[in-house]
Amino acid sequence: MLTNKHIAQVLSKPMLQKFGVVLALVFLLAACSPKLDWRTVQSPQEAYSALFPGKPEKIERRLPYQNQEIPQTLEAVKIDDDIYSVSAIRFSKDQVSLAPNLLEQLQGNLFSRANVNQQSAVSVEALYRTANKQRAATKDYFLEFKSSGRIEQSMRVRWITRMTPDNGAWIYQVSVLHTASARVDAKTFFSEEAYSNFFDEFHPE
Repeated sequence: MLTNKHIAQVLSKPMLQKFGVVLALVFLLAACSPKLDWRTVQSPQEAYSALFPGKPEKIERRLPYQNQEIPQTLEAVKIDDDIYSVSAIRFSKDQVSLAPNLLEQLQGNLFSRANVNQQSAVSVEALYRTANKQRAATKDYFLEFKSSGRIEQSMRVRWITRMTPDNGAWIYQVSVLHTASARVDAKTFFSEEAYSNFFDEFHPE
């Protein structure tokens, strides 16, 4: 499982500075592959609940961005070839103007790795449900990354922005990263129930 030493090593990686948090954890989590065990994880500090297929590890850090330090957390669990993760970035009232540009960079980093842009990426319109049962629109993207040797990676990812009662904001990145030797059709593969459940049961406040 993750140790303090492992966490320190991961947080020092340049990839994290480019917001590729999930991808940086592929090899770190390789030894942590519990059996499928769905459980609801409450994260009151990050203002969400999520249904994970195992007990997630949690990493907290301060994200340097435009001379600011923005709190970020990542909860993730590896099940066989898949990493299920929720990243939460918190903007205070004074930082909220930074949110659109940071979101654009988050998205652009992944789109670039998949050699697509926001318009050409495979996507579907989706709905998510908040903690108080309200429904809101979002979009799921299905990305296939450039292969590296014998490794093929694909991802289903969505981004959700929520305002806070004190006029701050959250940016959530909900994703599953699949790493294996064989290529898959991302949209077909991630439409399976085990993946849909993870996305459907993410509920921000």
